[in-house]
Amino acid sequence: MKKRMIAATLAAGMLLSLSAAAADKVRIGYWTSGVSLGYGAVLESQDFLAKRGIEAEFVHFPNVNGPLSALASGSIDLAFGAPLAGVFSSASEGVPLKIFAATQPADVQFVVPADSPISQLSQLKGKKIGMSPAGSSVAVIASTILQQNAGIQPSDFSLVGGNESRLAQFLAQKQVDGAALRSVTISQLTELKVKSIGSFAEEWQKLTHSAAVPYIGVGAVSGKLAQENPQAIAKVIAALRDTLAWGKSHPAEVVAILQKQANLPKHDAEVYVSRWDSMNRLVFEPADIDTLKRQHRVFLDSGAIKGTLDDALFDTGPYLAAKSIR
Repeated sequence: MKKRMIAATLAAGMLLSLSAAAADKVRIGYWTSGVSLGYGAVLESQDFLAKRGIEAEFVHFPNVNGPLSALASGSIDLAFGAPLAGVFSSASEGVPLKIFAATQPADVQFVVPADSPISQLSQLKGKKIGMSPAGSSVAVIASTILQQNAGIQPSDFSLVGGNESRLAQFLAQKQVDGAALRSVTISQLTELKVKSIGSFAEEWQKLTHSAAVPYIGVGAVSGKLAQENPQAIAKVIAALRDTLAWGKSHPAEVVAILQKQANLPKHDAEVYVSRWDSMNRLVFEPADIDTLKRQHRVFLDSGAIKGTLDDALFDTGPYLAAKSIR
């Protein structure tokens, strides 16, 4: 009996060792502002990645384009919510990376103070407009919409960059005439009253004559990891999927996490949770890839980005493999 117990203990120890050895180490980066902050806080605070066999090292970036620079330098392996426009530009410049999922729809609106005489996009010509920093997907989509739908060239307005809280402050202090803000930020505003003069979704549909909603963020991974360990990416996708499902079914827990990890006031955290599904996605079906390709064409035509698009940028293998992970 004693020998059997010792053997069982040794076997259990070997299994634990094998399990630990089998864990894939992945350095995951994200921008600690906007939508990425809340989703990242939930992902880090839970053990979804570990349960899928991923030993994650999280790297935070104060700049929206930070994860792309880190992917290019090899400082991280994977980024969720990477700015789509930046990914397109980096890929055209020869940076070896792949897109493995569409993660953040452009749930953004053009707003002005409630008492502003501005009532339509064309009236933003010659004005100061607050939005995410130059190079971000929000800035590129906003500039494209203003140019194509309102006849406002990039030189016809002043882009004032900043994170969401700073942009709201700019509006309140009359330092900008209007801003492109995420719907969640607009809902979080209490003292500042604003009015919407157009949404990214509506304006994009006018521009493309389609029902598609553009994406501002995607999952991007280094070409090295994509080539050497696509199964690790599939495991990360499964964990990201778990995070989305858990967040939807545990709103109170997410609010608590956002208060503690992201330092959000309770009201702001509750608003974030109420828009969980509209801000966060994990999709990479043919229709989603078609939308991303259409965005590239529109960005290219407007002069917002340069370079051709190689279809090999879209790596569907890990996404398809993740479908079989239960």
